Amino acid sequence: MVKITYFVHGTTTDNEKEISSGWNDVGLSDLGVQQSIALKDQIGGQKFDVVFCSDLKRAVDSAKLTFEGLVPIIPDNRLRECNYGKFNAQPSAVVEPMQEKCVTERFPEGESYEDVKNRVADLLESLKQNYGGKSVAIVAHKAPQLALDVLLKNKTWGQAFAEDWRKKKAWQPGWLYEIN
Repeated sequence: MVKITYFVHGTTTDNEKEISSGWNDVGLSDLGVQQSIALKDQIGGQKFDVVFCSDLKRAVDSAKLTFEGLVPIIPDNRLRECNYGKFNAQPSAVVEPMQEKCVTERFPEGESYEDVKNRVADLLESLKQNYGGKSVAIVAHKAPQLALDVLLKNKTWGQAFAEDWRKKKAWQPGWLYEIN
């Protein structure tokens, strides 16, 4: 078994402007930096053997601000946000209604949520083979977290989107998953 604690990256400058970044490599805002530093205290005594994070700047910086010097941090492109293609860095009011329609159909010049699920499934298989009995932290984005809900909590994509904490503004300092 591998224990996974999933953390979402801190608030970005795009988040503050209500822009859906996708693969646009945007940085953390001042608030996002503060959130990532504060997370260190919020997770208290939790111990991790390794941290995997998206290779996009906002996730790497969040991981470093929270975990650097405590545990190895491994950037991995399989944890990237969904590639919205032509819609990367576009207003969230345009992108978000498209997300639930792009479960199997790809964003123009981008990918689908099923593509993200396949990337995350590949990472999970690697974790299963190499980190059995370990506690792993993941720092990434919305799409990989929803993919974990589908892959490990047996949710449909419809359920994952409907129950997404972002809709209720119900952030918490980590979500738990297990690979058996």
